Amino acid sequence: MDRDFGKRVQRAVDAVGQTGAMAPRLALVTGTGLAPLLDRIEVSARLAYRDIPDFPQSSAPGHKGEFVFGHLCGQPVVAQNGRFHLYEGWSPADIVLPVYVMRALGAQTYVVTNAAGGLNPDFPVGAPVLIGDQMNFTGVSPLIGPNDDALGLRFPDMSRAYDPDLRAQALGVAPGLKTGIYAGLKGPEFETSAERRHLRASGADLVGMSTVQEVIAANHAGLKVLGFSVVTNSAAGGPDQQPDTIEEVLEVAAKGADEIRRIVLAMLEKGVL
Repeated sequence: MDRDFGKRVQRAVDAVGQTGAMAPRLALVTGTGLAPLLDRIEVSARLAYRDIPDFPQSSAPGHKGEFVFGHLCGQPVVAQNGRFHLYEGWSPADIVLPVYVMRALGAQTYVVTNAAGGLNPDFPVGAPVLIGDQMNFTGVSPLIGPNDDALGLRFPDMSRAYDPDLRAQALGVAPGLKTGIYAGLKGPEFETSAERRHLRASGADLVGMSTVQEVIAANHAGLKVLGFSVVTNSAAGGPDQQPDTIEEVLEVAAKGADEIRRIVLAMLEKGVL
């Protein structure tokens, strides 16, 4: 990130301050087709990305492009309704800007969701999966360049990128929930069958075009991270694999969002999130 990144964060924080939104404790990020997760928020304020100085704009299908402030099970939250991707042409710093903004506003925990291809044949389409770890196959990191010590450590530890305690609590409210490793690629093209077989052989269970940059930044910023994927298409790389379409991804993701919402709400009601 460049030396002016901290100023970009502050300009966005100042814009949020004008909405009168309360300081959030929880940050929630919805992936492609997963906006239904936000339906239970008692909304107190909204802020469109276009109204924030020097802020990226989302062009991905199903990403509205706004911050939503309010309460969920009595807890103050901020939700990122729409994210940014490398395939849209945004830089890693652009992609993770909202992470640092939400942290600066007061968030302590970061819940990230995404739509993903299922590399593991044991993960059925439509199933929610708890992310246990990740692989960054994008070839870039949001931390390349000068480090702002006010934002985080120069060399953050990623050995527990997804908080073990939060993962244990999620499994406590959803004992049958599968856990997998997420591989992040640039996109926008869906992977070839050979690429999917290679990713699976590398140990990945899920593949998508988001999340890894944001989770690196969240760890850098000192946020506890909990992550979920919805398996929206089979990506096992076999000979009978069906062609992928964004329409299919959106339809399946919306269905899987209900179960992730149930898990998040149960964790909030138990006071473990």
